[in-house]
Amino acid sequence: MSDLLWQKPGVKVDARIQRFLAGEDVVLDREFFAFDIQASRAHAQGLQLIGILDGDELAGLERELDALAMDFKAGRFVLDERYEDGHSAIESRLVERLGDAGRKIHTGRSRNDQVLVATRLWLKDRLVQVAALCRESAEVALARAQAEAALPLPGYTHLQRAVVSSAGMWWAAWAEGFIDDAVRARDTLVWVDANPLGSAAGYGVNLPLARDHTTAALGFGRLQVSAAYAQLSRGKFEMAAIEALGSALLDLRRLAWDLSLFTSAEFGFVALPAQYTTGSSIMPNKRNPDVIELMRASYASVAAARTEIEQLLSLPSGYHRDLQFSKGAIFHAFGRGLGALELLPDLLRNLEWKPEPIRAALDPSLYATDLAVDLAREGVPFRDAYRQAADPARWAQGDPEASLAARVSPGAAADLRLQVLRDRLAGLC
Repeated sequence: MSDLLWQKPGVKVDARIQRFLAGEDVVLDREFFAFDIQASRAHAQGLQLIGILDGDELAGLERELDALAMDFKAGRFVLDERYEDGHSAIESRLVERLGDAGRKIHTGRSRNDQVLVATRLWLKDRLVQVAALCRESAEVALARAQAEAALPLPGYTHLQRAVVSSAGMWWAAWAEGFIDDAVRARDTLVWVDANPLGSAAGYGVNLPLARDHTTAALGFGRLQVSAAYAQLSRGKFEMAAIEALGSALLDLRRLAWDLSLFTSAEFGFVALPAQYTTGSSIMPNKRNPDVIELMRASYASVAAARTEIEQLLSLPSGYHRDLQFSKGAIFHAFGRGLGALELLPDLLRNLEWKPEPIRAALDPSLYATDLAVDLAREGVPFRDAYRQAADPARWAQGDPEASLAARVSPGAAADLRLQVLRDRLAGLC
């Protein structure tokens, strides 16, 4: 490992303690590294604006930071155990290439605000991805709701057949859910879009740092004003981003549950695309819905990450090393969660309904509620109508298309209000 930035003369570093302190930081920081370089570039520009760097020093730093970003992307520079973390790797590279100009880059900042700003930029990028994938899933669901509005489908409560529903209603439900999830991701992005760079270790510095410049240069919506609050917001903002991701994953979990049931032989309503299934290692007859099962499981990682960060935040104000452990949690949550969401739009595009098993499941009991409502429309008090319609002797095989056509309450099968959802979705673009 290279010399530690904080190492004091005459103090021997115990290798075991240092391994514990560093943990997985140098590996985890690979996720942040490009954003850390981007923030270092903006910070250097700010230092030049207040006279700490001259024009030539800034030009050299910008050149070397751009080269480092390209080398990292191409695999020519590897963030590994030679460095304590990504921050020290950047500084080491700049000192190696530029000497004193590299030694000046850390003026006015701490590793505390350095990790804060890199994390914040990373979270913004991930929230943009969450919103985009939710929008795409909603678009697919809306298109299929329109195309399959009249396809009858049993509606269930308590996993028992309840009323005649439709594929249009099923699709519209997921469309609206993922629109809400996209809105939540967008709104969370606005909330976390605050620049902490220049807060240093949480108390500012005795320099007129160009914080407005770095805010604009890094594309933040606003400055996070209080240097002390910048530290207090660490973990809090990460939890908010995880909760936005979790909202989408909760919807995905329930959708995956539907498909797990609908693809089973007992239902037989849906055929999955072949690439979304796997085989058994011992049973030649099996095609298993492993992808949707892992989609269903993905929320567990998100919930666990949120809990881990929440437990870390039992702290007084100011920076504490405990917060180092929050990095692994957010990487795991977004890695698993985005991986699941990325597969969803194509799954929704390509799953196929199997009309024959669906129609066979539309037994006479599903029309009992229609009968009760029809009697109420004729003037029978609903409780009396309910009792009359509860008699199986009055049930008869109905016409599912007619049942759907009569379901005219807003949001029901005959009035899906898809244009309202399209307008909401268009407002997100």
